[in-house]
This record gives sequence, C-alpha cells and structure tokens, in this order.
Amino acid sequence: MLTMQLNVENLFVERGQNLILEDISFELCQGQGLEITGSNGSGKTTLLRTIAGLLPKTKGNISLIKDGQPVDANNISQYCHYLGDQNAMKSGLSVYDNLKFWQDFYRSTLPSTLLSIDEALKTLGLLGASHLPYEHLSKGQRRRIALAKLLVAHRPIWLLDEPTSGLDKNSDKVFTQMLDKHLEQNGMALVASHTAIEIDLNRLQLGEK
Repeated sequence: MLTMQLNVENLFVERGQNLILEDISFELCQGQGLEITGSNGSGKTTLLRTIAGLLPKTKGNISLIKDGQPVDANNISQYCHYLGDQNAMKSGLSVYDNLKFWQDFYRSTLPSTLLSIDEALKTLGLLGASHLPYEHLSKGQRRRIALAKLLVAHRPIWLLDEPTSGLDKNSDKVFTQMLDKHLEQNGMALVASHTAIEIDLNRLQLGEK
C-alpha cells in the first residue's frame, strides 16, 4: 500500500515586508485531515498556497515522504489539488469542457478511484448544467463545479480554501461526504474554513502566540 506523509517544519512566510506565517509545524499522514482556522489575515490562504507551490517560503521546510523516500521539493505540487476562492474555471467554456480541461491537466495516476465527468456532475447535482457556459452559473453552482474537479482527477492531497463558500445546506453535506470518502481512501486534506467541518479533523489555529 502506498504510504505518504506531509511534513511542515518551522515554516516562515513573508509577503512584501510582512511576516504572515511564523514557525508553523505539523505532520499529516494518509487518511488524516487538518482544519486550519484563524481570523482574517492570519495566513490560512498563504499556508495553503505555499504548500501548493504558488508562493515561496521564507524559511523552514515542506517535505513529502512517499514509500519511505522524499519527493523532490519541486514536485510536491504534483500531488496536490489546490482549490482557491476563484475556482480556476474559464468563463467562456462549458461546465463539461472546464472539467475535461482539468481532468487532462492533472493526468491522474489512479483512474480506478475516479468518477467520470457526468458522474461527478450528478454527485454535485449539476448534471443538467453540463452544456452551460460557466459564466452563466450562480455563485453556488460555480463552487460546486470547482468541487467536481476534485472527483474527476486524482491528487492525494487536497488543499481547500473555504470550500463551502456559497454552498447551500445540501451541497455542504455533499462536500462533507466527499471529504470523508477521500480520507477513507487514504487521501489527505488541509481545509481552511471559517465554519466548522462536520467530520473529525485535526486542528491548526493560526494567529495564536
């Protein structure tokens, strides 16, 4: 069985002249999730984007151990699904074509664990919207399409920034089920959220001294 562990050690991150993250350390193993909490500006998004390789670290170490061997630091992002607040979809493309783009881009290595695009859309209650341009969707629908991206391309580490933003109660429940299943299948997840996640996760509070 694949064994994997994400280690963050004494991480410092500056943006401009401001120190956003100071001396952050934690370990995350297969099947574990970490809920990241903190006030606005405490560094939740910065932490996720740094692990995803989208922001440089100032000091410290981010490492991924796979089957007892370290993954090259430049390749850690290839194991991550980053879901930010902008959803990362092209407004002029249809819902289906957006998901097809990401499916091809991520080039999953575990296709047996994935859903087809239609199955993912059905899970999120949007199968009938597959032909619509993304720009025609509501805020909640756009967020659900972004969540569907997690289901059509496998990455073991989910980095989720306010994943339930704009979702109704039913869609929030679907997301919780998705996250729970991902962890059951030996995935890992870091979830930055202002609202409590309805499953048992470890917790990292930012902004505390």
